[in-house]
Amino acid sequence: MAKDFHQLRWDATLEDDCRQIIRLAVREDLDRWHDWTTLALVDADQQGEALLVAREPGVIAGLLAAQTTLDEMQGNVRWKNLVHDGDQVDAGEMIAHISGLARDMLTCERPLLNLIGHLSGIATLTNQFTRQVKDTNVPIYDTRKTIPGWRRLEKYAVRCGGGHNHRTGLYDAVLIKDNHLAIALSQNLDPEKAVRQTRDFLAKAGSSLPTNDLIVEIEVDSLQQLTKALSAHPDIVLLDNMSCNLLREAVQLRNRLAPQVQLEASGGVELQTVAQIAATGIDRISTGQLTHSARALDIGLDWQATP
Repeated sequence: MAKDFHQLRWDATLEDDCRQIIRLAVREDLDRWHDWTTLALVDADQQGEALLVAREPGVIAGLLAAQTTLDEMQGNVRWKNLVHDGDQVDAGEMIAHISGLARDMLTCERPLLNLIGHLSGIATLTNQFTRQVKDTNVPIYDTRKTIPGWRRLEKYAVRCGGGHNHRTGLYDAVLIKDNHLAIALSQNLDPEKAVRQTRDFLAKAGSSLPTNDLIVEIEVDSLQQLTKALSAHPDIVLLDNMSCNLLREAVQLRNRLAPQVQLEASGGVELQTVAQIAATGIDRISTGQLTHSARALDIGLDWQATP
């Protein structure tokens, strides 16, 4: 079975990331002051209820962060999910019901909508990519092209959309990229030698590593580099910005020289091209589009009239 990267799920680490983000959101909105508009217009004991509603179809992500957000903002608000993270919703569908002190609901509204809208946008775009390649069973992976501080949450949203997580950071896998190789050339290291030196380093590092089985991946942009890399048997070779014709040749070359090595296509991966790339026979596709180009899903808060 091919080695794979750690796949994120909602856990204490993601919850802590969420708390850090919400603390900054509170500072942005309130600094050390108050929501003056709400204080001026809403009585202190006024109760209210509202519905989160999808204004457009999409895949939902971030509902598990809602209660954390409310807790961090110290809002006297009750939250009830009406769907779950990973669910597909239609335009007009109700996502959650909230109730409680009207002042707190109004103050919490924008941070909640920003968080859930952003993560749902990533889940929705990821789902669109995965549907393009559903007949090939080629998994779609994210990258590290994420908003600083949001990485684990954004990668969680990719999972909600049916995608897969590439390495989380620099600490949990080895990826020898073009700039590493550019520097390595000054030390007479070609792709084969770079992989072998990396393997030797990891073997000596031993127990100081987070795991004794770190994935070793190398990026190449030519068939000549691929031939060199395959002779060292990395776990994965990333084929950067290759045409579909070159990708097919790369697959044939891999099949002859090192069939156990996984091939990953990356670069130039768009919704319009991903199906063609998947059809070349590569094993996986990675794209920064999932996180750096996803627009927020349009989600609104509809206030409910109270008797």
